[in-house]
Amino acid sequence: MPRAKKPTKRDCESGDVKLPDDSNAEVLAKLAWAVAHPARVRIVRLLISREACVCGEIVAELPLAQSTVSQHLKILKESGLIQGEIDGPKVCYCINSEKLETLKKLIAAL
Repeated sequence: MPRAKKPTKRDCESGDVKLPDDSNAEVLAKLAWAVAHPARVRIVRLLISREACVCGEIVAELPLAQSTVSQHLKILKESGLIQGEIDGPKVCYCINSEKLETLKKLIAAL
């Protein structure tokens, strides 16, 4: 099987290469970090599949302690990917569709 040609310095220095616009780099980094843990990915998927969930329902779906789930929810909420609304003694969480769409578009633009 032939080996792939290793790129040369000349290949990399081509003036035709256009660098992407970095104006959204911080937004992408913040949102990507929010889903950079398997538990948070699972929480996002769960909230996408449901209209809303209270913390206890999320805990019931994951093999994690309530305090661990709460910490992951806090990170997701701080990023804006999810929203939490106080409903009596509980907090009801839902996905922020606008932020999720932003994340999708920024990743696609990579």
